[in-house]
Formats: sequence, C-alpha cells, structure tokens
Amino acid sequence: MPIVVIGLSHHTSPIEVRERFAFAEAKIPDVLQQLRSNQAMREAVILSTCNRVELYVATDEADPAAFATLRDFLTESCAYREPLNGEIYTLGEPHSIEHLFRVACGLDYLALQHKHTGSRLNKAFQRAFNVAKQIRTETNIQRGSVSVGSVAVELAEKIFESLRDRQVMVIGAGDTSEKTARALLSRGAQSIIVSNRSYERAEALARELDGRAIHFDKWAKEFESIDIVISSTAAPHYILDRTKLEPIIKLRKNRPLLLVDIAVPRDIEPEVVGLKNIFLYNIDDLKAIADECLKRRQKEVLRCEAVIQEKAKDLLVITGATPAPS
Repeated sequence: MPIVVIGLSHHTSPIEVRERFAFAEAKIPDVLQQLRSNQAMREAVILSTCNRVELYVATDEADPAAFATLRDFLTESCAYREPLNGEIYTLGEPHSIEHLFRVACGLDYLALQHKHTGSRLNKAFQRAFNVAKQIRTETNIQRGSVSVGSVAVELAEKIFESLRDRQVMVIGAGDTSEKTARALLSRGAQSIIVSNRSYERAEALARELDGRAIHFDKWAKEFESIDIVISSTAAPHYILDRTKLEPIIKLRKNRPLLLVDIAVPRDIEPEVVGLKNIFLYNIDDLKAIADECLKRRQKEVLRCEAVIQEKAKDLLVITGATPAPS
C-alpha cells in the first residue's frame, strides 16, 4: 500500500492559485471523509498551510490511477475550473516519503488528527518528525534562516529605521501572526493591539504580548495610530480593501503604514499599494526574501538531503515497501 502525494506549493504556484485551494480547518474532516469514501484511498492526511496544500494518501491504486483520482478530487473539492500547467505535482515512493521528510524539517507542527490515518501514514509521519529533529540537531541548516517574523522585522526596520515607539496591530490570532508580533516587540515595537473574531482568543494573546484586545468589528478605527499591521485571518475574502483604507489614510498625515498579509486566502486587496505611503507584502513576498538566505545554505541543504534519502530508504525497508539489501 504505497504512499503518494499530490499538491501545490509556493515553489510551483503563486498565491493567486494557492488561495483557491486552501482548506479551512473546520472543513478538513468532511473533505477527508469524502476522499476516503473511495475505498482505494485507505488513509489520508490533508496539509493546508500558507505555503502549501497537499494530500498524503496510502492507496491500493497504482500511482497513475491514484494521481488521476486525487487530481480530480482536489480540483473538484475546491471548484477550480481554470487550466493548470504544472502547478500541481505528484510524487510516488520513495520520492513521496523524501518529500514528507523535507516538509517536516521546515514545519514546527504537522497535525495527525481527524482519525483518517492508519499504520502506514502514522509511521511515515512519526519518522518524519524524528528526521526533522535529527537534522536540526546535527546540521547548521537553521543558522541564518529567515522566518516570516524576522523578514517582517527586516522590512519594518527599512521603512521606519527604528521600531521604537511603533504601534503594531495583529488581525487574526494565529501562531504565525503571534510569532511575527513577538519578533517586532523584541526589536523595540512599543505596543500590540490584537483583534480576532473570537474576542476571548484576542484577549488571551493580548495578555501574552502585554498588549490590548479589541473586538473584530472595531479594528479599522485604530488605523489612524497604527504603524504596522500583521493580518492572518481565515476569511474567504478581503477584509481590507482600497475603498475601506483610502479614507483612513487621509487621517494619517502621510505617515507610512506597513501591511504584512500572511493569510491564504489573502486578507488585503493588492490594489491598496496604489495609496500613498502604503507598503504591502504578502506571504510570497516574504518567502522570496527568505529564499535569498537559502541560497547561502546550499552546503547544509546537501547534508540534509543525504540524511533524508537514507532515512526514507530505511523506512521503506521497515514497512516492507522495498526489500532489504542482501
């Protein structure tokens, strides 16, 4: 029962395509249930982040048939009707296992929930976590690495020179926005305002950041005094567009405003960049900056690849997917 992967990521498709395929967390159990109604799809995991949407499936079907089934399922589930030219990739063993290990090495957390996995995927994901830990411990791959938070800090310091006394607003109290806010505070940002659809969650994060919480329908009223906005909600549409922002800008007296949109689908309409003193960066912009650092770490990447390939082979032998060497 081989493991196959189908998906799209920031390496193969722009945010305009990825946001059409993003799965809201609340919908994932139903989507998995629909996928596994096909009896050939024995086990399944959906990984949906700002950088990628992927299906990991243990299946009885041969790779070509499984890829065709999963491609149709993915496009139909997301009601995507436009032509796709290389945006979606498919991987069979051993490349699917190696890919999982690479992803695990770049993520802090992979969720195995919703009870749609079995022994095959559970072993693969557990081994992925172990490989990620080994690589973090035995290589220098994380030295000089650039997170979303550190990129946001770098951009902010270029725009404002100093972050001292700068006011930050977080819209959407997710993990990445929290880390970004902490990174800004560590470099001198004065205070944090947190707005979230769940006011209780906003209050909890505001307490952790020594800031204050506001109700979700009140955040626009704070824009006159805000310098930096970190937005990461699960809204299916723009929460901030040019029409809403334009009258607020007139009250800011030409002060710059940095907007960091780390949501997929995007929270902020791209057209706001046409407004004076507005600086907008989305998740792909941040990744492009981070990728520049990756170029300086190719030697460590090669070491990591050697570990990944070795451990993937070991896993396939253990699970009986390939015979042990004689």
